[in-house]
Amino acid sequence: MRYSQLFAPTLRDVPSDVEMRSHALLLRAGFIRQLVAGVYEFLPLGWRVLNKISDIIREEMDKSGAQELLLPALHPRELWAESGREATMHEVLLGLEDRRGTEYYLGPTHEEVITDLVRRNIRSYRDLPLNLYQIQMKFRDEPRPRGGLVRAREFLMKDAYSFDRGEAELDAVYMKMYDAYVSIFRRCGLPVIAVDASGGAIGGKETKEFMFLAESGEDRILICPSCGYAANVEIADFRLVVAEPAEAPQPMAEVDTPGMHTVDQVCEFLHTVPERLVKTLILMADDKPVAALVRGDRDLNEGRFQALLGAARLDMATPEQILEVTGGPVGFSGPVGPKIPIYADEELRGMVNFVSGANMDDTHLVNVNWSDVQAEITWGRLRYAMSGDVCLQCEGCFEEHRGMELGHIFKLRYAISEPMNCTFTDEDGQDRLVTMGCYGIGVSRIMAAVAEASNDENGLIWPMSIAPYQVHLICANQTDSAQVALADQVYDLLNQAGVEVLYDDRDERAGVKFKDADLIGIPIQIVSGKTASEGKVEIRDRKTKTSEFVVAADAVDAVKNRLTVER
Repeated sequence: MRYSQLFAPTLRDVPSDVEMRSHALLLRAGFIRQLVAGVYEFLPLGWRVLNKISDIIREEMDKSGAQELLLPALHPRELWAESGREATMHEVLLGLEDRRGTEYYLGPTHEEVITDLVRRNIRSYRDLPLNLYQIQMKFRDEPRPRGGLVRAREFLMKDAYSFDRGEAELDAVYMKMYDAYVSIFRRCGLPVIAVDASGGAIGGKETKEFMFLAESGEDRILICPSCGYAANVEIADFRLVVAEPAEAPQPMAEVDTPGMHTVDQVCEFLHTVPERLVKTLILMADDKPVAALVRGDRDLNEGRFQALLGAARLDMATPEQILEVTGGPVGFSGPVGPKIPIYADEELRGMVNFVSGANMDDTHLVNVNWSDVQAEITWGRLRYAMSGDVCLQCEGCFEEHRGMELGHIFKLRYAISEPMNCTFTDEDGQDRLVTMGCYGIGVSRIMAAVAEASNDENGLIWPMSIAPYQVHLICANQTDSAQVALADQVYDLLNQAGVEVLYDDRDERAGVKFKDADLIGIPIQIVSGKTASEGKVEIRDRKTKTSEFVVAADAVDAVKNRLTVER
């Protein structure tokens, strides 16, 4: 491809709201452009990278025995109502109506549609197992798109779905998918770790997330350096340590705390620490108010709390609801007084003489003890695990890292097949539910992760496996006939050898060409410059910045040797 014909507009500056380096580099290097918030156009260079990633995924999925298909992006609403996930995923579903008033959703994932396809086309155990996958755009109404391709409203995803006769078969395909994912990320040049995770709105009880560790990642990951256990904070468990009371209970008292709404404000005003404050959160569980209590320096794990309640939906109460339930405004809620179900984190059992809201404006309680709480308390594990907590697997202490989720595999079992009545007839003629799994990879997110992981002060550095081209050929001076002739010769030789080459034949200064080459990040650069009169070109390694001079006739062999090493 000649650069003079390539549509790859580069940018000197990027919008001020761009936060992640990968986002900035992909914009600057002409790989993507933003249409609206969370929706991106993939320019030719970006599309080539996505296709390279997709090809790797296809090879590994096909090797595992999965079959590719393509499903509609337009989903009838009744399928989502039937599965029950219309309620759990309502916040991200993008809906529309046709001219007849029929309601649809743009597919955020395809469990419903593919389950409907399978239940209409299988009858007996002889039709199973099946593992079907597609690579397709997905649509989610993300409230806060960020990081460019990291969290977008429209994104390219590989999603696979397995349909089996029972648990043993599901376990086997789950491990096949695990191994396939390990190979996919390795071939894309991404170091990832597999961590225990929550099924979330997708469903399933046993899941693994494949995480790329990066400070810019959205997810919080806890890793035990002693035994290697790793989990998303949403489900990470830990050894509970409950401190024995260190002092005698004191009489409870009201204190004025004018304008002190937050934990830090209250602690500073009362000259105490967050560890001595009980934070009371009012939530609506299936539209019924409940209170959740955690220590002042802890965060409520809403997913764990929702599971404890068995609620289909859990939302933070509005200021109006808090006032109605507690009698006080936001920031002054406490466990003494409200006649609603109260749930407390187990860590709080040993606390005495603690601080809490008084359910009155500008007022808190000090020296609160559990005997002061008249309502019945249900104790449970409510808070997130955090750095320093003791690992359940060993005596090590967790370390916290940030991660970017690139893939997720789920054992759905019957979470979708049961409500949608997807069944088969077994060997004994009995109807049984199909056992399901699902397996997703963010194709466009992989592109962002590689850009985040592999760059320097000058631009992107693509691994050979997914680089838009293998070689970036540069004619330093378009007015020098010797340089042009040698560059043309090398271009022809590389094309004849089947090497993917981008040839910068633009009438630009050498400095501009070199800067663009480093920005785009193709792994091998070949320069026809001052040594052209000797019949030599310079071969540069974008990553190591090493170089060598070879005669034009040897350039192809030199490139092929490097390609072999990369593989």
